[in-house]
Amino acid sequence: MDIEKNKATLILPEKEINLTVLTDNMGDRSIDITSLRKETGYITYDPGFVNTGSCMSSICYVNGEQGILRYRGYDIEDLVEQCDFVEVAHLLVKGELPNLEERHLYAEMLNRHSLLHVDMRNFFRDFPQDAHPMSILSAMVASLSAFYPEIADVDPEENVDLTVSRLLSKMRTIAAFSYRQMNGLDFVDPSYKFSYCENFLNMMFHTSVNAYVPDPLHVKALNTLLILHADHEQNCSTSAVRLVASSDANLYASVAAGCCALWGSKHGGANQEVMQMLLEIHAQGLTIEEVIAKAKDKDDPFRLHGFGHRVYKTYDPRAKIAKRLCRQILDSETHTDPLLKIAMELEEVALSDPYFIERNLYPNVDFYTGIIFHAMGIPESMFTVLFAMGRLPGWIAHWLEWRHDPYQKIGRPRQVYSGPHVRKVSPLEDR
Repeated sequence: MDIEKNKATLILPEKEINLTVLTDNMGDRSIDITSLRKETGYITYDPGFVNTGSCMSSICYVNGEQGILRYRGYDIEDLVEQCDFVEVAHLLVKGELPNLEERHLYAEMLNRHSLLHVDMRNFFRDFPQDAHPMSILSAMVASLSAFYPEIADVDPEENVDLTVSRLLSKMRTIAAFSYRQMNGLDFVDPSYKFSYCENFLNMMFHTSVNAYVPDPLHVKALNTLLILHADHEQNCSTSAVRLVASSDANLYASVAAGCCALWGSKHGGANQEVMQMLLEIHAQGLTIEEVIAKAKDKDDPFRLHGFGHRVYKTYDPRAKIAKRLCRQILDSETHTDPLLKIAMELEEVALSDPYFIERNLYPNVDFYTGIIFHAMGIPESMFTVLFAMGRLPGWIAHWLEWRHDPYQKIGRPRQVYSGPHVRKVSPLEDR
């Protein structure tokens, strides 16, 4: 990466210092404060790290003002149009899109490593049937290091590609098995006959008493949604992966941390929040006008989930793609589900309401993904699991990038202390 460097002057009460200004490949500027505390004793205060760049990365570029999302320089629209998820995973993990032969070999490798160790299968049966699939996913990902410990060998570089391939493939199997456990069904093994996404859907929905064949439109939808979620710069879960990796933790442990961070309703659980909101609207019999009024009322605890975004101040580019996909799914089948009707009416009204337009409260990707998954017959509790499947190549790419970071510093943020000054401990009998 070619970084242009200039200087900025910071004027403090005690002194002035020069700080380096970095201009990256996209023209965005940042101030290098790595020497700030050493030279001045000061630190920066930045809740939520909204103004803090924690690393240099070549994996993903997001511009929230212009609505741009690129993986390794490729626009997300172009990738969705021209590639499948396996190709995008190859791009993120290995740095380049595969050619035809590389694509074939990569898909073969993922198929070859898709089975789970027989003892791992037994683990699933020990989880309560009502356990949340994300609790199972994070636990099983962490346990992979016990069954496939080669990454801890003296020279792990030789085994990294194998470890990465195993995780990419087995995560899909773990996710499907989590669904089967939740529903009291026997496990369905992956098959060489199916593609990556076909395999997942077959492992989810095939039984001995149905003639399930993966719907090509559902396969397309899953491919698209996994690509849309494959990376998104230094979000909460990716930052968690890099932070855990900075302690020299292995790939499985780092990705398990990412799963746990993704689980929250403010991150990967947001699309589940959308569906719960729609259920609440339907149960209370609210009209769309009443919902919009409640959303505008600051004193009303009701929250309109699925609108607005922390980064995007214009239409989320992923949401544009997901919206088109949502229409294709809904138009292809006869859906009488009242939740889907509410969602479509809510979107139409919000997009034309000045209150939402002035505040850049456009429908985000989570608004549409929940609707699509719901239409495909995937339960709410699995939404975040599918998000994790999609985000996995990005997590892996960031873990690999950190391993080659020249700084190799363990993540250790500072704080602004707000507690008591100095207190003395009184004897127990005097307290």
